[in-house]
Amino acid sequence: MADSENVEIVTDGNISEPLLQTEKESEAECRNGDDDKELFMVYLSTFVAVWGAFEFGSCVGYSAPTQFGIMNDLNMSYSEFAVFGSILNIGAMIGAITCGWIADYLGRKGAMRLSSVICTVGWIIIFVSWGSFFLDFGRFLTGYGIGILSYVVPVFIAEITPKTLRGALAAANQLFIVIGLAVAFLIGAFVSWRMLALTGVIPCAFLFVGLFFIPESPRWLAMVGRQNEFRVALQTLRGPHADISREADEIQEYLTSLSHMPRATVLDLFNRRNIRFVIVGVGLMVFQQCVGINGVIFYAGQIFVSAGAPPNLGSILYSVLQVIVTGLAATMLIDRAGRRPLLIISVSGMLLGSLLIGSSFILKANNLALPLIPLLAIGGVLVYIGSFSAGMGAIPWVIMSEIFPLNLKGLAGGIVTLVNWSGSWLISYTFNFLMVWSSHGTFFIYALVCALALVFIIKLVPETKGRTLEEIQALVK
Repeated sequence: MADSENVEIVTDGNISEPLLQTEKESEAECRNGDDDKELFMVYLSTFVAVWGAFEFGSCVGYSAPTQFGIMNDLNMSYSEFAVFGSILNIGAMIGAITCGWIADYLGRKGAMRLSSVICTVGWIIIFVSWGSFFLDFGRFLTGYGIGILSYVVPVFIAEITPKTLRGALAAANQLFIVIGLAVAFLIGAFVSWRMLALTGVIPCAFLFVGLFFIPESPRWLAMVGRQNEFRVALQTLRGPHADISREADEIQEYLTSLSHMPRATVLDLFNRRNIRFVIVGVGLMVFQQCVGINGVIFYAGQIFVSAGAPPNLGSILYSVLQVIVTGLAATMLIDRAGRRPLLIISVSGMLLGSLLIGSSFILKANNLALPLIPLLAIGGVLVYIGSFSAGMGAIPWVIMSEIFPLNLKGLAGGIVTLVNWSGSWLISYTFNFLMVWSSHGTFFIYALVCALALVFIIKLVPETKGRTLEEIQALVK
């Protein structure tokens, strides 16, 4: 792993030794790339894109507050509703399989626009449904749409932002996911399931309309050979007075080096040059899900009840905590503290939270320290979810959007996104079975996975803070 903050990319396809920037060059880059007024379009483009993340959260959060309303109105059994709830993940997995190709073929904006239309159709079908078939079909379509959005939103943000802002703005993706979840829970407590479905159309409308007012990803435009549009888009994003020559040249030189390589295939993911990209990207997504986050969030109420704690209190606390911690840690600290330190702190906190929850179940099973059980249960869940929100929620998506070279981004990103959604389904499906087997054992298993994740992050995950996407290719090798 290179120690320098900067590297030089040369046109013969080889990456040179790290070169130190002069102080003058660094100051010029800061003036040209980081002035808030000049970067208005970057902020606007990010704000438009994260409505896709809000839609993601709305779709995931829809089933919890609507369960009994849907079951009563449509005479559905628990097993039929379970199909409705889980089919979102099936749609998202299929969306993940196709997301890379769609984003590379239609562009980042085209993929987001298509997803907003698919999600809108899905919500309307849910709204008019009078039977389980159409209800499930609408849910499947929203799942397919967010499967694409879960990949293309962080990739688009990473490709348009300067290196000093990329972590914070890419982490806004996770912030809007948890805001979307919280809003779905809040509105769902006061309106019918049909009206809640209509509210899901609102972020789709903001995304669809907003995309007409922002530029396409300059890196994608350069990759497909639209050179004039590439420079116009880059200038629009950096501001009318910014000097984009250096950044444009770096992107073009990097693409020139890629042009000497044959068209990317699945086998290219496993060659010596790229295998570390895949290990880091896939590994982070595996650990993000296998630490048990979906089990804890989806069944937090059950955890509180099983531990003898009030479920409503815990649910309110963890929903608010997710938004606050994600907003403060992921968006404000990620470009200051760095990706690796936040990941290490995050996973360490999740390890502690898992041990606290597991300990509460052991005490309950043995009728020991009964007054401490609710405190340990609620405290453990809050520590766990707060720690997840501080790093493991957002940063794997940020790193995924950063580490893959442009010619592999669609293919590799699709695989990574598929792994994430498959892990989400697996943990959600197995959680109840594990809890029946052993409640404390379940969380001790999650604690063990957290320990393994900690080793993985320390040994393999690179620090990408403060580097351009082209420079990062020299780090992960």
